[in-house]
Amino acid sequence: MIANLINELKSAEDKKQAVNLQRFFKTGKGEYGEGDVFLGIKLPVQRQIAKKYTGLSLPKIQTLLNSKIHEHRLVGLLILMDKYKKSDEKERLGQARSGSSGERTKGDIFNFYLKNTKNVNNWDLVDLTAHKIVGDFLIDKKRNKLYELAESKDLWEKRISIIACFAYLKDEDFKDALRIAEILLNDKHDLIHKAVGWVLREIGKKNQEVLEIFLKKHYKNMPRTMLRYSIERFGENKRQDYLKGRI
Repeated sequence: MIANLINELKSAEDKKQAVNLQRFFKTGKGEYGEGDVFLGIKLPVQRQIAKKYTGLSLPKIQTLLNSKIHEHRLVGLLILMDKYKKSDEKERLGQARSGSSGERTKGDIFNFYLKNTKNVNNWDLVDLTAHKIVGDFLIDKKRNKLYELAESKDLWEKRISIIACFAYLKDEDFKDALRIAEILLNDKHDLIHKAVGWVLREIGKKNQEVLEIFLKKHYKNMPRTMLRYSIERFGENKRQDYLKGRI
């Protein structure tokens, strides 16, 4: 089955698009995506292919995640998210049995994902999956793992920690997102600045007062990109007040 999947991805390869994506995702020496290899397949096509292989076992998904080819890893993660969703549905019905007939519980998939953070190693891979698996699994649990990830030296684990918090914002549960934003406030990487700013902006869409309490405490010391992202939906006058330090 996995050989068929890999062949199908190979058949969908677009070499011209691959060159563009390797530039866009910064795959050059010393860049954040160094060594990542693209086939140049658009995401909707990858989703269509992934749907055909949702029965793939975790060991086979591991093979995809170990690949240097970006689309192999992305399709592996799409299949993993499908397994997580189905496990969630079965657990609600009391039908999930870890290890039975190839079934896996949400906890199994959560742990598998965390063992593979080294393979969830570009921002699109994180942004597609972290809130759907890590964030969702911890909704009704202690979230200590998010803080471990936030304190990691690994760029992608740090991004996972903040993106996972999207799972809580719909219920106006902002506490962990704000605490992790504070942990990451002085991070040096632009991809963390963007991710934190994005989450803060979404908090502001739910409750601008909560966002402004955070901003008034931190905005003068925030990385500029983080601040710009977080205030993107403010009126122009207020935006300029924040940008020019007049608050």
